[in-house]
Amino acid sequence: MTNLLLAFSAMLLLAVLVSSLAHRTVLSTAALFLVGGFLLGDGVTGVITLRPGDTLVSELAELALFAVLFTDGMHAGWQDLRSAWRLPGRALGWGLPLTLLVTAVLAHYVVGLGWVQSLLIAAILTPTDPVFAAALVGNDKVPPRLRHLLNVESGVNDGLVLPFVVLFLAIAQGEENLHLGELGAELAGGLAIGVAIPWAAIMLVRTRWFAISPKYEPLNAVAIGLLVLATAQATHGNLFLAAFAAGVTVATVGHRHREAFEEFGELIAELLKLAALLVFGALLSPAFLGDVGWTGWAFAVLALVVARPVAIWVSFLRSGLTAREQAAVMWFGPKGFASVVYGLLVLESGIPAGEKIFHLVGVTITLSILAHSSTDIVVARGFDDEHEVPAWFERTRTRIRRSGAAGKAQDDTSPPSRSEDHSRDRPQ
Repeated sequence: MTNLLLAFSAMLLLAVLVSSLAHRTVLSTAALFLVGGFLLGDGVTGVITLRPGDTLVSELAELALFAVLFTDGMHAGWQDLRSAWRLPGRALGWGLPLTLLVTAVLAHYVVGLGWVQSLLIAAILTPTDPVFAAALVGNDKVPPRLRHLLNVESGVNDGLVLPFVVLFLAIAQGEENLHLGELGAELAGGLAIGVAIPWAAIMLVRTRWFAISPKYEPLNAVAIGLLVLATAQATHGNLFLAAFAAGVTVATVGHRHREAFEEFGELIAELLKLAALLVFGALLSPAFLGDVGWTGWAFAVLALVVARPVAIWVSFLRSGLTAREQAAVMWFGPKGFASVVYGLLVLESGIPAGEKIFHLVGVTITLSILAHSSTDIVVARGFDDEHEVPAWFERTRTRIRRSGAAGKAQDDTSPPSRSEDHSRDRPQ
């Protein structure tokens, strides 16, 4: 535990020191923590010793995913979806199920998984995460409709795919563990908790008996999130669905509370996510990556370069997007942090193919983080018409402009040439 805390503190300081550089180059803080965890893990230096079944791993992953889903839900309020729903609707209504189906077909025919296991790994790998494409979604030169599309899609698909992960996992565990009534009650309980608690808390603020001071406004959403977390754990409601529903409820009925929490909440979620990525990287090792085999690596590559691009291309036919915008949407479907936690849930479930699925998920997420977080700045610059030029080139260009202007001024003030004088004297 001490080594893990020391490693995380050092990596966090390094990430802060290079954060400005990371915004301008292909360097990614997410990739930094993932690679750092890999190098510090058992398979390389052995500084951090962790196993997938350790309590620390599961609890940190669950807490990080809860924070991510809570903050993601705040990007999916009713006003956000109603204001511009057409393009995100295509991505979620057509792109999400098509991506799931294409990925399942690849898992079945490339890796040889059964159809239930193929649908399970497809559901795990379908969610996307805008953090791994931060330079694209955070660049003002990128068209607003494209940034809105990627943000809303990434914020909503984690929660939408969760019931499918739970359902396919229950089926994979066998008929004796498939209790649809209990499964429905768990999902319904999580949804009810996620709606009722934030709504009641925000309604209390609007009464004349309570008022929040500006200093404590960001903590209101934190208190709501912690209460949802504790209640879901106590009542066995689905923790992740409760988190997502709570974020959506706050965004819908408490716009002011969302604005107060937004920056603070994003930092909390980012901190937990980076810690979980360090732990996830430590679980990887050369032996882990080698156990996947060439078919596993082929599946991981195809899941990134075929499944989503094909699904998005079909979904956005005649959508009005430019070719460059559509290409960006097709490529930027980075596998989200939700996939890490869903993969751990499958590993802990004890299903026969659980270890194989976790290996495939681990390899696909690793490739996605390295590929997407290092190309977002390149694609974002394609939308920037005002590329930065070297200082020496700018100075030379200025000198040329000045000399040209001076020459033109001299020509305008000089006396007419001899030929010009004679031409004026000639009879017309």
